[in-house]
Amino acid sequence: MAIRVRSTAFSEGARIPEKYSCDGQNVSPPLDWSGIPENTKSAALVVDDPDAPSGTFTHWIVYDLPPNTTKLAEGSSAAGKEGVNGFGKTGYGGPCPPPGKPHRYYFHIYALDVASLGNAGLSRERFDAAIERHIVAEGQVMGTYKRGK
Repeated sequence: MAIRVRSTAFSEGARIPEKYSCDGQNVSPPLDWSGIPENTKSAALVVDDPDAPSGTFTHWIVYDLPPNTTKLAEGSSAAGKEGVNGFGKTGYGGPCPPPGKPHRYYFHIYALDVASLGNAGLSRERFDAAIERHIVAEGQVMGTYKRGK
C-alpha cells in the first residue's frame, strides 16, 4: 500500500526552496500525507540524500508519531521522537550539498505496526533495523537542491 506524501513548499522533483536549506533558515518544510492503513500503530519519517559523495546522507529521522498524524508543520517535529542525523545532531538538517550538481532529497513516510521504536536519539542504522519488519505502508516525495553557481 502506498502513502501519498506532498509538501506545499515544493512539488515532486522540483527545487526545494533555499529557506529549508543550510543556505537559508534551515527549517523543515511543511509535509502532509494520506493513505495510512488502519492497522498502523505509529508513523516515521526519514529525509535522506542518496547523491552525497560519501553515500546516502541522513538529514532527519522522526519516529513514534501517533498513527493519526497526517502532517508536520514547517519547522516542526510534532509529537515524535527524533534520531541522530548525518551531521551528528538530533533534529532537521537541511540540504547542504557541495557546490556543483543538484542533489535529490527524499522525504520518506513509513506506517509501522509497532507503537514505539524506543528511546529518542536512534542512529540511522538502528532506526533502519527497528523498522525493517514493521513497515505496513510507505510513500515519499522528492525535491532537489543545488548550491553555488
